[in-house]
Amino acid sequence: MEYRWLGRTGVKVSPLCLGAMNFGGPTDKPESFAIIGGALEAGINFIDTANVYNAGESERIVGEALRQDGRRRQVILATKVHGKMGDDPNEQGGSRYHILRACEESLRRLQTDYIDLYQLHRPPLATPPDETLRAFDDLVRSGKVLYVGCSTHPAWMVMEALATSERYGLARYISEQPPYNLLDRRIENELIPLCMKHDLAVLPWSPIAGGILAGRYRAEGDLPRDSRGARWGEKFTHRLNRAAVHVAERVAAMARERGMTATQLALLWVKDQPGITSPIIGPRTLAHLAEALPVLERCLDDTDRPIFDALVHPGNAIADFHSTSDWMKARITA
Repeated sequence: MEYRWLGRTGVKVSPLCLGAMNFGGPTDKPESFAIIGGALEAGINFIDTANVYNAGESERIVGEALRQDGRRRQVILATKVHGKMGDDPNEQGGSRYHILRACEESLRRLQTDYIDLYQLHRPPLATPPDETLRAFDDLVRSGKVLYVGCSTHPAWMVMEALATSERYGLARYISEQPPYNLLDRRIENELIPLCMKHDLAVLPWSPIAGGILAGRYRAEGDLPRDSRGARWGEKFTHRLNRAAVHVAERVAAMARERGMTATQLALLWVKDQPGITSPIIGPRTLAHLAEALPVLERCLDDTDRPIFDALVHPGNAIADFHSTSDWMKARITA
């Protein structure tokens, strides 16, 4: 496969990133280990987790799997900080107090002495950016973190962080991890151009729209018992509307014509969009991983791009994948 530059770092990563959100939750430890091993064998060298995923269990499983496998040094290991990790009011957010403590805890769970990419999981709206960045800078200077990035930030806050780093000589964000799929293309308006201009890697989460673009759902009727919609309830199902299901049906038809599954075609579209570095896949089962792996070696046909654009116009959205962002005021009600 063709590995891609991780922003301006000089580090190369696989064009798909293994997301570990399911590990230690719906995916038990043995299957999580099998998924990690299968991904590494296929050439994926990029794993993303977060301290809040299943109350730290995701980090524990990833750390144990890499220690047993012996390939920690060949993996670009990313995790995130910001979410609530306890009852104390300071066990969350972007403060120096929380970040330095949370990093030590992540290092312990991951059984490693450094994190390759440490990301701010959500923008801390009440914390000045220089406080967060000074804490990150100290972690980089100490060798506990190699690079820092952010996740689900608006473009203006990413630019503010870059300017703050430039002003004070602090470690600079090298990546942003936004929600992005065919149903929600809003990052194309400002975030993607910003990242392309300033050499930030873009690591999209939910590239198959939580399974909507895989064809798992109907606009009406019962939810599949093992689906994310069934587990998450309204937190997810507000994204499930007739327009989204219609687009999913069209993607499935296109995929059959091209000898692919709907999952593969939806993922391929994200992987080969301008400015994208490595979409994050989140397999719950080994079969889900096996379905995604062929996308590593495929390229989107340029003649197909206008077909996708006709389904959802560039920069627009028909389902809301920014609903976990306090800063996003718009809501999609299609």
